[in-house]
Amino acid sequence: MKIIRAKDYNDMSRKAANIIAAQVILKPDCVLGLATGSTPIGTYAELVKGYENGDLDFSGVTSVNLDEYKGLPRTAEQSYYYFMHDNLFSHVNIDPANTNLPDGMEPDSEKACSDYDKVIESVGGVDLQLLGLGHNGHIGFNEPGDVFKYGTHCVKLTDRTIDANKRFFDSIDDVPRYAYTMGIGTIMSAKKILIVVSGEDKAPALRDAVCGPITPACQASVLQLHGDVTVVADEAALSLIK
Repeated sequence: MKIIRAKDYNDMSRKAANIIAAQVILKPDCVLGLATGSTPIGTYAELVKGYENGDLDFSGVTSVNLDEYKGLPRTAEQSYYYFMHDNLFSHVNIDPANTNLPDGMEPDSEKACSDYDKVIESVGGVDLQLLGLGHNGHIGFNEPGDVFKYGTHCVKLTDRTIDANKRFFDSIDDVPRYAYTMGIGTIMSAKKILIVVSGEDKAPALRDAVCGPITPACQASVLQLHGDVTVVADEAALSLIK
């Protein structure tokens, strides 16, 4: 596991975007695994700049997103479909037909998860997977638990995750309680993994993920077993790692 230290959030975003840009340049038809949440927004903004400057071409890229809320239509501003189009897809020349997210409006959880696993298999797996890190160590919506789940599954969000996401909704009561998420096995199947972490409030989770025991109580700790993981984190997030 390689740790790249950034000065602050903006520096973290630039460094992470450079890693993704290199992947796109070296393999124009690559498959990118993408994440949502507040942390990757700066990274996506840097990628948009690269496209606008003529340095990046996304026309051959395929994307698969980590997760989507269950029961939230794509037109909802809080949906991850909306988020990805608002922050990246609508600003670069990626083919919309090559962008993939779980179908949050499929009420049959088993079908939604099976269908998404087939999508990931059909594109040949992920070349580079971008991850954020939850305060409780979750990656995607893989919440702390007793096991690492392999494929896409429906997860009940913890109170802490619901509380962390309430800022995106009018009321905490509007936050969906369930989500479809790519499983740990699928994440670990990516050829490369890039995790971005910012802020002192994420320092305990990052310490546990990087230095702690490998346990499903901290889902991100499994990344220690992957052969090609790069952590890009700012000084605040790395404050508990010497």
